[in-house]
Amino acid sequence: MMITLDQRTALEQAARKRITDSHALEGDADRLTHFYQGWASSYDLDVGRDGYCGPMIVAELAGAAQTAYLAGRRNAIAILDAGCGTGLVGVELDRLGFRLIDGFDVSEEMAGKARQTGVYRHVRGDVNLNRRLSDYSSASYDLTVCCGVLTLGHVRPDGLRELARVTRPNGFVIASTRKSYAETTSFEDEVRRLQDEGVLIPAQCLSNGRYVAEEDAHYWVFQVPEKVSIPAEERL
Repeated sequence: MMITLDQRTALEQAARKRITDSHALEGDADRLTHFYQGWASSYDLDVGRDGYCGPMIVAELAGAAQTAYLAGRRNAIAILDAGCGTGLVGVELDRLGFRLIDGFDVSEEMAGKARQTGVYRHVRGDVNLNRRLSDYSSASYDLTVCCGVLTLGHVRPDGLRELARVTRPNGFVIASTRKSYAETTSFEDEVRRLQDEGVLIPAQCLSNGRYVAEEDAHYWVFQVPEKVSIPAEERL
């Protein structure tokens, strides 16, 4: 069945409205869970219509960081996909040869879609990055990636601290931030705070990179310092 230009335009507008509506959820886990429960079935089509290229860029940055700095075979590098959604980043990581990929998402429905990709070792649903990741031990992953989550209405900038906690010393955290998020939150202040505390070292930032049709994003690569003091109660 052929889709007319008017129908295609209507579908694109509806997709963009769902994306915009997701930015008004104020980081509330219940609202996020309910919203994505209804969006999970059409999410990939919607963001595809909007030219979403963030997952590919984040995965490529992970590949570059691994090649340049992490010894060992790519298929033995442990990765956490934080806020994995339907698994778009995981699919790109798998394409690049990564095989030990875990993921989590605030929405069980989105996590279910990620499991169906077959590229993840394990995926958890109902995990909120605005809280402590109690199911994840400190220094567990060589790479932690986070795409489309540090976004208005989703996760606060201090979620970056938890991403650093679960990443091993000398490992990397790779994250995208929409320009609107970086401009209207305290994200860069949080980055400076974590750097001053010796939690993360900014290694690279690709500013104003392509993300979705209506807005660019910044892509951040952080390294976890070799010597990080982990409180005894966090050593699980």
